[in-house]
Amino acid sequence: MIAGLLTGIATSPRMRAALRYGAIVLAVLLFLLSLRRSGERAGRLAERLKATEKANDVQSQMLEAAARRPRDRNELAERLRDGSF
Repeated sequence: MIAGLLTGIATSPRMRAALRYGAIVLAVLLFLLSLRRSGERAGRLAERLKATEKANDVQSQMLEAAARRPRDRNELAERLRDGSF
């Protein structure tokens, strides 16, 4: 029964043209959906990169501040006396 219906669809020229156009539309639709997905993925990666760069900048600022800190109490007292803290 099903085989007979499929054979009838495949032999009709109009149905073959409709199937061909349907396949083309489906391929274009799938292509557009994949483009959308890859665009979303690229956007997420860009956001992640921006967040990572910001975290790296903050960490480098913290390291620079740690490098400038007084090494002991005496150096802290000297800086406070000089006003260069």
